[in-house]
Amino acid sequence: MTPEQLAQLAGSERAAAAAIPHTIAVCTGGSCASAGAERLCQAVGREVVAAGRQASCRVMGVGCLGLCRQDRDGVAAAAAGARVRVEPAGLLYGDVTAADAPRLVASVGREPLGERLVDTSQPFFTRQRRIVLETCGRIDPCRIEDYVAAGGYVSLLQALETPPFEVIAEVTRSGLRGRGGAGYPTGLKWSTVAKARSPEKYVVCNADEGDPGAFMDRTVLEGDPHRVLEGMAIAAWAVGARSGYIYCRAEYPQAIARLRTAIRQAERLGLLGRSIGETHFGFSVEVRVGAGAFVCGEETALIASIEGGRGTPRPRPPYPAEQGLFGKPTLINNVETFANVPAILREGGDWLAAIGSEKSKGTKVFSLAGQVVNTGVIEVPMGTTLREIVFDIGGGIPGGRGFKAVQTGGPSGGCIPASHLDTPVDYESLVGLGSIMGSGGMIVMDDSTSMVDVARYFMGFSMKESCGKCVPCRVGTVHMHELLRRIAEGRGTARDLALLEDLCDMVRHTSLCGLGIAAPSPVLSTLRWFRHEYEERLVRPAAAGVA
Repeated sequence: MTPEQLAQLAGSERAAAAAIPHTIAVCTGGSCASAGAERLCQAVGREVVAAGRQASCRVMGVGCLGLCRQDRDGVAAAAAGARVRVEPAGLLYGDVTAADAPRLVASVGREPLGERLVDTSQPFFTRQRRIVLETCGRIDPCRIEDYVAAGGYVSLLQALETPPFEVIAEVTRSGLRGRGGAGYPTGLKWSTVAKARSPEKYVVCNADEGDPGAFMDRTVLEGDPHRVLEGMAIAAWAVGARSGYIYCRAEYPQAIARLRTAIRQAERLGLLGRSIGETHFGFSVEVRVGAGAFVCGEETALIASIEGGRGTPRPRPPYPAEQGLFGKPTLINNVETFANVPAILREGGDWLAAIGSEKSKGTKVFSLAGQVVNTGVIEVPMGTTLREIVFDIGGGIPGGRGFKAVQTGGPSGGCIPASHLDTPVDYESLVGLGSIMGSGGMIVMDDSTSMVDVARYFMGFSMKESCGKCVPCRVGTVHMHELLRRIAEGRGTARDLALLEDLCDMVRHTSLCGLGIAAPSPVLSTLRWFRHEYEERLVRPAAAGVA
């Protein structure tokens, strides 16, 4: 497909869409799917036919619309149904079920269903800036034509007319850093792989999202899979690769199915495969399904798993950029990183560099969860403060309770107290507080939360997910978890607390991979900011002998 043919397809799709004045978009993301979104979508489709409104109403399933749940008066609003957006009116409905289909269809273009309306003027919607999620919830992820009509694959065909080094320069100029957690400069990583002297290279997308409470990558893959594929193909052209893999965990069946559908559709249109855009460049992509091991989010463990081996990490160097998949130079970025690339090529690197903070450019997608009024997937500029995210976008703490902490970075991150709510969310600021950006999980806790229990939970997670290859992680996490259990149950002593801190230091500095290195982080951050909660549970010296 040439640029001219792509433009023609986009134009015809936009014209066809414009001929149908109303669109009923049913959220089929994970939360809504569990609340009967498929039944709702089918019921709405049948009702449109029964009402004879096929010429005026288009019904489609879309990716996540962002807002998953709202607490009202301190009581969590159970997901009784899915969320639905009606365009061009811009109406968002919540908790819609199949039984509501007749009234919903009858209301289109007429009087809205007031009791189901969600206020889209609230900060949850108005304070976001959507780049990665710009088309999530607005296109049918199972139709490549929808993505093309929204400007999809234009950046890829433009990139193929640009020397690879200029593509890398544009990404470098944007200041984009890896969104998987480490924040490594994307342009520098691409440049390293491009310079590797090998006739065979690979591009790998890390979609092994395993942090508790994290669902950013799943949202992108389910709502806009072509965006990730386009970003991977651009990266492949830039670094000189012709084969790619998407490593996705088996717990994401909908994302896997939509990725495979998207790959077939792109190959059919000549946007993936042997010859892209009638050029000599070809790029093929395969989906590899992981068994759910958290450690496979580490790039060398991920590579081992793709190769068919046990998913365990190996020492570095050599780094994957020099010797990765099947011993060849390999570029590994995560889902959100690749999803930024088409917009960077379309708008220019300087455009993204103008968004965010001094050292952290662009936006970041977070999954906002826990004890907060609004939960869901959000995208905000880097440098947005924790207070803005929790109290403006998130709506604050339900039930009139007080804020206690927000946990970022999953099991590898830490807990940040109320005294640092005005901290801007960027890579350096969070590290300074003993946490990390991570892939984007953000769990809010109210004043009823025990921070000792929080540390014990995350240590239990790391203990179970340890691959066991290195002794510090395999044995250290077990002992740390046991010490945390003793303290949580009121049986720990001051000596146990001192030993816990010593173990944290040992595991952090001697483990083989990031899982073990970061496993002590929740303990260290809670000790740093909430040490009194540990000390309050210790056995007093006079009673130690009895215990």
